[in-house]
Amino acid sequence: MASISEARKQVRNLRTQIERHNYLYHVRDDPEITDSAYDRLMRELRDLEQEFPSLVTPDSPTQRVGAHPLESFGEVIHSVPMLSLGNAFTDEEVQQFDRRLRDLLKSEKELDYFAEPKLDGLAVSLRYEKGQLVRAATRGDGAKGEDVTQNVRTIKAVPLRLIGKAVPEVLEARGEVFITHDGFANLNRTAIESGDKQFVNPRNAAAGSLRQLDPKITAARPLDINFYGAGELVSADPPRKHSELMQKFKDWGLRINPEGIEIRGVSGLINYYTLIMKKRPSLAYDIDGVVYKVNDYEQQRELGFVARAPRWAIAHKFPAQEETTTIRAVEFQVGRTGALTPVARLEPVFVGGVTVSNATLHNMDEIEKKDIRIGDEVIVRRAGDVIPEVVKANTSARMSRKTRKIKLPASCPVCKSKIERLEGEAVSRCTGGLKCSAQLKEAIKHFASRRALDIKGLGEKLVEQLVDKKIVKSSVELFALEFEDLQQLDRMGEKSAKNVVAEIKASANTAWPRVLYALGIREVGEVSAENLVQHFSSFGKLTGASIDELQEIDDVGPNSAGYIKEFFKKKENKEIISTLESHIKSDWPVKKDSHGALLGKSFAITGTLAGMTREQAKEKIQQAGGKVTGSVSSKTDFLLAGEAVGSKLAKAEKLGVTVINEKDLEKLIKG
Repeated sequence: MASISEARKQVRNLRTQIERHNYLYHVRDDPEITDSAYDRLMRELRDLEQEFPSLVTPDSPTQRVGAHPLESFGEVIHSVPMLSLGNAFTDEEVQQFDRRLRDLLKSEKELDYFAEPKLDGLAVSLRYEKGQLVRAATRGDGAKGEDVTQNVRTIKAVPLRLIGKAVPEVLEARGEVFITHDGFANLNRTAIESGDKQFVNPRNAAAGSLRQLDPKITAARPLDINFYGAGELVSADPPRKHSELMQKFKDWGLRINPEGIEIRGVSGLINYYTLIMKKRPSLAYDIDGVVYKVNDYEQQRELGFVARAPRWAIAHKFPAQEETTTIRAVEFQVGRTGALTPVARLEPVFVGGVTVSNATLHNMDEIEKKDIRIGDEVIVRRAGDVIPEVVKANTSARMSRKTRKIKLPASCPVCKSKIERLEGEAVSRCTGGLKCSAQLKEAIKHFASRRALDIKGLGEKLVEQLVDKKIVKSSVELFALEFEDLQQLDRMGEKSAKNVVAEIKASANTAWPRVLYALGIREVGEVSAENLVQHFSSFGKLTGASIDELQEIDDVGPNSAGYIKEFFKKKENKEIISTLESHIKSDWPVKKDSHGALLGKSFAITGTLAGMTREQAKEKIQQAGGKVTGSVSSKTDFLLAGEAVGSKLAKAEKLGVTVINEKDLEKLIKG
């Protein structure tokens, strides 16, 4: 029997060998030994650790799996936010991106970039301290994510300890977790053999696998990872360029994408995009574009950020994926405002990473414009998480097919009420109002949604049962629900029923702008609801306001004012309002004095803010005398931009509107 000192030396030697072979196999793709020889090394190490438990350390290769299942994931605050990227879809947009950077840098010289494929996976951040992996987290909202350390440790391509002598004091390595095409095929093959449900696409499989509470399940999934950047980095020898960091990653045992290269000038970027798009079908993993980053870190610092997106990087996205299939039938869905949306029922086709059997046709104008018919061979497009749509019909194939024109129903397919289409509108609507069960269901879902009354536990299936069983006939009847009403519903246990009742009661404490938004009045969004509440001194004043009085408010035009006035005139809505007033416990806000530093200034908000919610930002702006509008126009003074910005940012830049972040807002408020 070996002494503990001898065992310690053997363990150290075995771990060094295993770490080296992990690096050669998973990072360099250049294994030196067979799988069976690797297994023998692992078995020898495991036997020694079982004999001498005191020698087991967290970074041992044997400890990748073994932790107990979690009850939930903890929260991790990223020391450096995980930024989102702006997108380019055309060569012209990439050229504009390059020109913008050179203008900001006051340089006519071509810039040096680093380019690499954009993997379609799940972003994570791995924190190493003195070379040892101490924590791993998902991207989350960019500021904070979920602690998935146990699960990330099971990924064989992740080093539990960095290799080499010059490892940094602290490194937050940013990477993308994914599953290869072969791994995905094997995963689904195993699922079929086990009688389990198959995964839809590699990205969903990777995301679902990483978020398993039991790390043993994650370990059984073929997860892989590529690293692409760093958050916090404390090093005696920090890199000056991104390409240098990528080389250091390789030296430390962190795998990077082999397709990543340095490129000079915008023409090189576009050539790289074309090359990778041609390579895309032969790659072992899914990508949805390429990423360009300014290579020099000093230039990156000089360029800075727009809100929480870097100016110095952009994602050049591939075109939406399209496939050909056949329209079997067309059905009309009824939305919250009664709008009828034609939906094509398709011969199932795999497109954009998922099997698509339904696609929107938008409205009758679009159907007529594209000349789409039932029975047509059509092209279906799906880009990312966007709802699939029918792009066009192959009209030349009609000679060999039986097709028929799509007709708008004369009455609502749900409640048989009359269908009307107002002049100047593309959308046809059911006139049944809340008597239409489809509209009622959508109205209740909206009423309970996160940005409205935020009633947790009141999901889609539960709402459908409440309406179908005629337990509720309007949104406000939710307040009258008792435990017994809910317990009789399918899949509603005692604890769940009590929780939903408690959530409904708690929602009565919400602010009045949320209540107004929850009513679902056409063209009254969150910003308009806030402005309406701030303008009028009571709910009674608001409901009795004339169209002219309503139009005095920012974001309320003639159409919006008409919809608001019409809503408050209807008998059933008056009853809803009366009931609401008896249940909502919060006070109507006192109209704020306009004497603050932002007096007369107009703001719009886009994206997700890091230090506050958008509602809190609105409150701060209004408290300081400013106005918040829902859209950007030439009258907008400032656009407060967070992460994952939308089209407002592009419009603001085009109109010359000043774009600010949260720190800028605080400075403005302080004067």
